[in-house]
Amino acid sequence: MSTFSDLGLSEPLLRAVSAEGYSTPTPNQAQAIPFVLKARDVLGIAQTGTGKTAAFTLPMLQRLGESTARPLPGKPRALILTPTRELAIQIGESFSTYGRHMRQHHTVIFGGVSQHGQVQAVRRGVETLVATPGRLLDLMGQGFISLDRIEIFVLDEADRMLDMGFIHDVRKVVAKLPSQRQTLFFSATMPPAITHLAEQILTDARRIEVRPAATTADRVEQRVLFVRKDDKRELLNDLFRDPSLDRAIVFTRTKSGANRVAKYLAQQGVPSDAIHGNKSQNARQRALEDFKAGSLRALVATDIASRGIDIDDVSHVINFDLPNIPESYVHRIGRTARAGADGIALSFCDAEEVPFLRDIEKTIRRAVEIHAEHAFHDDRIARMHAGSVRSAPSAAPATSAPRSGQPRGRRR
Repeated sequence: MSTFSDLGLSEPLLRAVSAEGYSTPTPNQAQAIPFVLKARDVLGIAQTGTGKTAAFTLPMLQRLGESTARPLPGKPRALILTPTRELAIQIGESFSTYGRHMRQHHTVIFGGVSQHGQVQAVRRGVETLVATPGRLLDLMGQGFISLDRIEIFVLDEADRMLDMGFIHDVRKVVAKLPSQRQTLFFSATMPPAITHLAEQILTDARRIEVRPAATTADRVEQRVLFVRKDDKRELLNDLFRDPSLDRAIVFTRTKSGANRVAKYLAQQGVPSDAIHGNKSQNARQRALEDFKAGSLRALVATDIASRGIDIDDVSHVINFDLPNIPESYVHRIGRTARAGADGIALSFCDAEEVPFLRDIEKTIRRAVEIHAEHAFHDDRIARMHAGSVRSAPSAAPATSAPRSGQPRGRRR
């Protein structure tokens, strides 16, 4: 199947997809959409940037639109459960975008803001409810929402639910769903707890796995820069002197670290803001909107906050701190090279992070290219890494350093 029209989508959906400039589905969409349209359960092992949201949004809109029944107050027909506020908002925007030529009603509910407007929207009646677990359970407990009419249930980013401690809440929600329903289960990785959950809630599911777990996007050019911890901020500022680094997401390991890096970049004349769990919902949304609009050149984020960032024209991802969970590296660098574009992922590695780099390279089954020709290169850390690779026969051999003076980004 080479076009969206081959997938059996209705004319209003095809018009909306075409208006967004898309004609060819991603492999994930090409596999998932026909099975969702047939009301089959789906297990999608889908990493970021694979078109996962449209893979369930489009066929859900079609299935729900085939009924002439009006939505009942407080009784949605479809539920999408997602771990973060930002991701919930992004999914809600997808329903608005692709359902623009259809008569469909949806709303998004999440914590951190007043529940009044959300309750009013649910009372008016919606076909689709997009929710984070905590606020959903809260409104269910108050009697504003009943799940007894749910026909389609989507659990999105199940592994992140586990990481954030939401699995118990997910099980509470699932217990309130009708046994006769369609379930769509998406996760970038399948640790044992997630595999067990999938086995419990899916029935005769079609498994869709576009690329092996923990591999990275082919179009992302990855480089590692060995640098002393105390020199990282100056190195980051040096990188932003390159005009081709026009829009970057900078990852830190902690919330306080994100604040410090964003403040430092702003002091150096690089328009920046931080996004993390301690920020208010309004502040997070404002930062995302400013970044999308291009008024921010750098968005500094922690891993949890990053899941709601779905922006096509991010030129660079910079790992100011390497993650201590290798799979997080995969998620991070997937924020660039989206929608067919190329992208650059640059990772700073200090002496304490050498073991993290080794774990990342083992996970992605390749060496990350070393960029040694920068002003803050630390050869001692490079030798530490080389020694750790030699002591691990399964690790891939290191590649040579590039010849250019600065890591260069590609124009979009």
